[in-house]
Amino acid sequence: MTTKPRTRARSFDGAASLYAEHRPGYPGELFDALEELCGRPLAGATVADVGAGTGIASGALDARGAGVVAVEPGDGMAAEFRRAHPRIPLVRGDGDRLPLATSGFDLVTYAQAWHWTDPARSLPEARRVLRPGGALALWWNDLDLTVPWIAEQDARIAAFLDASPGVAPHALPAEPAFTTREVRWSRCVPLDSHLANHASHSVFLMLGEARTREFLDAERPRLKAVFPDGVVEERYVVTLAVSVL
Repeated sequence: MTTKPRTRARSFDGAASLYAEHRPGYPGELFDALEELCGRPLAGATVADVGAGTGIASGALDARGAGVVAVEPGDGMAAEFRRAHPRIPLVRGDGDRLPLATSGFDLVTYAQAWHWTDPARSLPEARRVLRPGGALALWWNDLDLTVPWIAEQDARIAAFLDASPGVAPHALPAEPAFTTREVRWSRCVPLDSHLANHASHSVFLMLGEARTREFLDAERPRLKAVFPDGVVEERYVVTLAVSVL
């Protein structure tokens, strides 16, 4: 991981409670697809959830009956994880240097976290901690840009940040082979929660509070015109990639 991505990844530490309160979870259909592509149920599986953050994926995997060990490098995120999920073991570390036993896991997951790693290091580490026939699963949860208001908002964010619009490609390792699946879902949240979700993303955390507030204050009346009742329907696409090693 280069210095810039590492700095952006660690930016979440100062906003861990915001992240925990407003970030979306994952639909049950994602975990159904994960079981299908892994070729085994999550119940009874030993899972290392890497880059666990506040525990959104870890908690869902635990609820499906998996034995989860979470790995998280950030102090703030780890503290929020322990508050929300006191029963789930948490160890400090990152995907490039897993503090886990060799051949100890049936599944290694990276929920919204693979892009913070150096694949030249994180892939050998995942292979090391997996048992023979174990699976590596990566997934990303992105707003659905086929929805007109979401595409328009994405264009405004890109213009504000002087960046390119659209979802950045989710790069997979050249090998091993991955099977991919898309899962579409939605949630309804108050307008303020929708805006706070944006504020919890690394691009805004790195931008600073004043500039972030400038964008969110301008965005509020625009969305109020689309959702006059103040409830925003966010539509998402989860991209899941699984490789059985």
